[in-house]
Amino acid sequence: MKNPVFVLAPDSFKESMTAKEVCMAMEAGIKKAIPDAVCIQVPMADGGEGTVQSLIDATGGKIYRETVTGPLGNPVTAHYGILGDGETAAIEMASASGIHLVTKETKNPLITTTFGTGELIKACLDKQVNNIVIGIGGSATNDGGAGMAQALGVQFLSQDGAVLPFGGGALGDLAKIEMSGLDPRLADVQIFVASDVSNPLCGENGASHVFGPQKGATKDMVQTLDANLAHYAKVIKEQLGKDIAEVPGAGAAGGLGAGLMVFADAQLKSGIDLVVEYTGLEQKVKEADLVWTGEGSIDFQTQFGKTPYGVAQTAKKHGKPVIAVAGYIGEKIDVLYEKGIDAVFGILPHPMDLEEALQTGAENVERACENIARLVNVK
Repeated sequence: MKNPVFVLAPDSFKESMTAKEVCMAMEAGIKKAIPDAVCIQVPMADGGEGTVQSLIDATGGKIYRETVTGPLGNPVTAHYGILGDGETAAIEMASASGIHLVTKETKNPLITTTFGTGELIKACLDKQVNNIVIGIGGSATNDGGAGMAQALGVQFLSQDGAVLPFGGGALGDLAKIEMSGLDPRLADVQIFVASDVSNPLCGENGASHVFGPQKGATKDMVQTLDANLAHYAKVIKEQLGKDIAEVPGAGAAGGLGAGLMVFADAQLKSGIDLVVEYTGLEQKVKEADLVWTGEGSIDFQTQFGKTPYGVAQTAKKHGKPVIAVAGYIGEKIDVLYEKGIDAVFGILPHPMDLEEALQTGAENVERACENIARLVNVK
């Protein structure tokens, strides 16, 4: 009888373990129960925080660090990765332009910029890659991706020819977009944006109204920012012939989705779909007897593009059973049983506070997976 083959494809457990560390804990537990099990580790993510690390871990790639312009214009240290194929780069915009880089007192979407994200794209172009995957969650910005475009050589000018300052607050003065300085290397690279946000750029469901307040926008600021993005979209349509105001996903990351589509010819895709593709998960799942996944928290919202859902959908295409583990199991998880997850197990051995749960994550995953493996191994 052949050794059982298990594909281990969890997301990170936020603030506790990276996806790679979860994989290692899973394997340690499984092998206590089934020593001859073959465990194929595929660290996963869904386009949000941890995506670069997961893609690097899953493909044997490398992380690079770069000093770039933060959302408030000050230098910050950000990172990007080159995947194991040497041809694909991965960026999280939050690393350069994220909400964690501003404080309650300093967050201000009128002035915050995505310039640093553009600098990360340039750093990837310097590595002569063919593809760039960009996760765009967690932004501090509402500038329509104008800062990103500025870093790549685009100029945004006022009526009197002055270069506009950073931030969504300046876009109302936009009169001319000068494209002649755009980095020509962008034409040779395919850029994919990992996003599960379907909001348009403007309006009640747009970037400013929906996401502006969490970035520090008052009601008056929201009105200004939304009007400025509408003006920005109008100038883009008139001068560049691209109509992006109502495109689903254009409003992601304060309109960075729109900016990437216009200035980098990017394609918006589901984050989990991109990670499934670049980790080669589907090919590995074909060999599996059982697929294991997991995330820090699992509930009914998991079905909306989260990692365990994406892993389960991939597994079910090939008729493979799926087990999920989680630190916290929330409401209405029964809907997941119709979405390809066969069983969900909590990892906590007894009631504990959050701090203890985060600190003991690895041992809890290991113990839970050992017990599950013992059950799976019952003849």
